[in-house]
Parts: sequence; structure tokens; C-alpha cells
Amino acid sequence: MKPFLASTAALSFVLASCQAESDVALTEMAAERMLASADIVDSAGTALGTVALIAIDDRLEIAVDLKGVEPGTKAFHLHTTGECDGPDFTSAGGHLNPAGNTHGKLSEDGQHLGDLPNLDVADDGRVESRIAIDAGAEEAIAAMNDQDGTAIMLHAGPDDYISDPAGDAGPRIACGILQFT
Repeated sequence: MKPFLASTAALSFVLASCQAESDVALTEMAAERMLASADIVDSAGTALGTVALIAIDDRLEIAVDLKGVEPGTKAFHLHTTGECDGPDFTSAGGHLNPAGNTHGKLSEDGQHLGDLPNLDVADDGRVESRIAIDAGAEEAIAAMNDQDGTAIMLHAGPDDYISDPAGDAGPRIACGILQFT
């Protein structure tokens, strides 16, 4: 085979491989659907970023993209009412808990639907994360998209995953209301 033809054949193989990978990536992306989003603000009303509720086939994830948050580990929850009246955000009520469970993933009686893993905020104040919702998609969506809505809440400290009812997570420092599409 002549060098030019060998190079052309190799390039065609590489391009075909890239196209196949691209097609797989597009297929995977197409399986993701954004169901809801929330603009997150701190107690002074400063925008910190967004959170999105995403359906991936038959499961749910929350995508977090925030900046300007004090570094450290922060509790992150879904709260029962879609209200974020500052500065303390108590209008959001308690954790979303349609099954009436006790708090935390370490609880023997199960956890609240709203109990999410802690977020680790980097030294530059950014946090980007994807969090799986450990519940059936239909039930979780129905609970979040009910008549009074759902708030997304960031707390000043980490959740200990067991103290009932709120994980000893400290004050509520940022909030957003899920808006379903």
C-alpha cells in the first residue's frame, strides 16, 4: 500500500471511530431530560447559581452548579414548600418527607426524600455535582411537583445524616424554588 493510501485509510478509521463515539455521546445526552430548575440565592438575595432536576431514563439526578459559596462541607436538602423568603428561608418548611420517615441515611427507619448528600464547596467557592435521587422517579416527581412546590436548600454546615429532623446542619444559607418545565 502506498504511504498516502495508508494514511488516508488510517484517517478514515480514526474519523469513523470518533463519529461512533460522538453518536453514543449524543444518544446518552438525548436520554437526559431537564424536568425542573431552581435559581439559588443567598440570604442577601445574591445569585449563586442553579440546580436542575434531570431525568435519565427511569432515574432522577440533581445537577448542582454554584459559585460564591463559603468553602467547606454543606448540607443540601429538598424542603417541603416552594418558598424562599429570606433571610432565614424558614418559609420552605422542613425536609420533603412524604413517607413520614426519620431523618438521615444512617437512620434505621429510612430517610426523608429530601435528605441529599452533603456538598463539598471548593476553596474558590464553587461546587459542581451530580446527585442521584434514591427514590422511585414517579413518586419523587409527584412529591416535588405538588401544589405547594419544593425548595432546594443549602445549610451552613454538614448534615450528620442521623439527627432528627434536620441533621444538625446549621442555619439555612441559600435557597431556590424548583420550577417544573
